[in-house]
Amino acid sequence: MQKTTNLLNQQLDALLTGETDLTANMANASALLNQSLTDINWAGFYRYMPANDELILGPFQGNVACMHIKNGSGVCGAALTQKKPLRVADVHQFAGHIACDANSRSEIVVPLFKNKQPIGVLDIDSPIVNRFIGDDEEMLAEFAEIFVKHVDLG
Repeated sequence: MQKTTNLLNQQLDALLTGETDLTANMANASALLNQSLTDINWAGFYRYMPANDELILGPFQGNVACMHIKNGSGVCGAALTQKKPLRVADVHQFAGHIACDANSRSEIVVPLFKNKQPIGVLDIDSPIVNRFIGDDEEMLAEFAEIFVKHVDLG
């Protein structure tokens, strides 16, 4: 797992080098996750919109998705509010889960912050219960750090 983890994060860093456009980077990062991770059915981003204090759908790979998520709602909103990754073994057991895709059974969400400003969240779903483990969380937290390094908020 460690070699794959390092390779995926190295690929992300190389892929995003020289590009600071948020949409372009989200699109390529979600495509990289989709082609690299097994047993997932959705990989993508929600962008934080401070004017409405909500997350809005960003670039992703997978089935159609919810477009607006109030900050604090569902797994994505909870991760952003709590400012920490959330790994949910069975989304049907998560109070307040927002069912965008009935086939999703487990989920991992990593909030994205730069200079303490919320950018959004990285969200990955799986049709398998308990798909995500601690190693996945660690790898995706590093993936998020690399992603944020390439974000220009100016």
